[in-house]
Amino acid sequence: MSEKVVTRFAPSPTGFMHVGGVRTALYAYLWAKKNKGTFILRIEDTDKEREVLGSVEHIMECLDWLGIKEDEGPSADGPNGPYIQSERLEIYKKYAQILIDKGLAYPDPYTEDEVNEFREQTELAGKPFLYREHRLEKFEEWHGAVPLRFKVPEIKSYHWHDVVWGDLSAGPEALDDFILIKSDGYPTYNFAHIVDDIEMGITHVMRGQEFISSTPKFLAIYEALEIEPPAFVTLPPIMAPDGKKKLGKRDGAKDVLDYKRDGYLPETMINYLAMLGFNPGGEKEIFERDELIEIFDLNKIHRAGAKWDDEKLDWMNKEHIKMLSTLELEENIFKYLPEDLWNPKIVPLITERISKFGDVKEMFERGELDYFYKTPEYAKAKLIYKDTAVDRISQNLSQSLDALSKLDEKDFTKENIKNSLMQIADKLKNRGELLHPIRFALSGLDKSPDPFIIAEILGKNETLARLQKAI
Repeated sequence: MSEKVVTRFAPSPTGFMHVGGVRTALYAYLWAKKNKGTFILRIEDTDKEREVLGSVEHIMECLDWLGIKEDEGPSADGPNGPYIQSERLEIYKKYAQILIDKGLAYPDPYTEDEVNEFREQTELAGKPFLYREHRLEKFEEWHGAVPLRFKVPEIKSYHWHDVVWGDLSAGPEALDDFILIKSDGYPTYNFAHIVDDIEMGITHVMRGQEFISSTPKFLAIYEALEIEPPAFVTLPPIMAPDGKKKLGKRDGAKDVLDYKRDGYLPETMINYLAMLGFNPGGEKEIFERDELIEIFDLNKIHRAGAKWDDEKLDWMNKEHIKMLSTLELEENIFKYLPEDLWNPKIVPLITERISKFGDVKEMFERGELDYFYKTPEYAKAKLIYKDTAVDRISQNLSQSLDALSKLDEKDFTKENIKNSLMQIADKLKNRGELLHPIRFALSGLDKSPDPFIIAEILGKNETLARLQKAI
């Protein structure tokens, strides 16, 4: 194995980009970066029946949004290309010929119907079906018209070490002859990924638990080719919120770019996914990318699945929002608002009330921001605080109008506004007699930000006009 760390993310272009796949890419990326190694993106498109048009571009858009940039791949050419499996068919044929020459690969002599008949007969006898038990002694030369099968050289138990799971093993029953190259000329996953990992010098293979049962097949291929396998790093599953099954679409799993559309920050998704199955120790939960690279450790990956938690994701996103500059906040908030609401003064107010930037659009659609550009309509009854007399409310508003009129436009800040109004409110039996009517006069809402902030954003002229209307 090469001393230099080389990892890869090798998705199939079948449409939906699950968060589990992205986490696999992230862990491979972090480990490569931590060790100053190479991170490769490889597209495994040999299952043409399941391929979805546009999926390759979709995969690359997801990784690009998250900043998981490959060192080599379809958009970053390197010495190990091409990086799309359908363009590597001659390489697979070369390795297939090596196995044929060793007597460890043979053309499939049976039709699909014949294999199904063998399977039915075996099941009727109450035994598991094994293709190797129907293997012929002699074979014709393989010309590609029929599938090419791997001939298991030795029926034995396998033992191997997994970085996360430790020492694992499987008995002889786990091994059977399997297809290397299909009749359409495309290799199977079981063969192609091994050839590619060998050719590209992959040192660490990260993938899900569903591949543990297939590992004896992989090891048999490595043995047949007389090549040492890479380190296997089996990642825990991402579980549904109830923790009882793997996260799926029915449990609310979304395509990765849906989180982008919802207004989550890519930094949040990187942070959140890194923590799903990995614990660096300590109380700290908010990490930037460089910090994650520094602390990432394969030995601290969990075996147990991690539950998806939307509330935790929202909390983490809010924490990352706090780290943005004023300009970054404006850019993210204004993209969800019409241009006539692009007022920098409303940014802090909105920021306090969102966990993701998509919330801004929802606030606007619910009319929660209308009062910033529309004079509110309200009934007199709404201006009354509890059982306070109407004359008292009117008098309090008039005093407020006079006090705010004395402030210069340049001094019309929330601090000065609050100071002027609280001098009046503190003399009342209950501050609510003043603050509730003013809040409602300015916003037309029972619940809104405090009136001092609203007044500053509206400006002196509009604030005075709305108080006069209320009076």
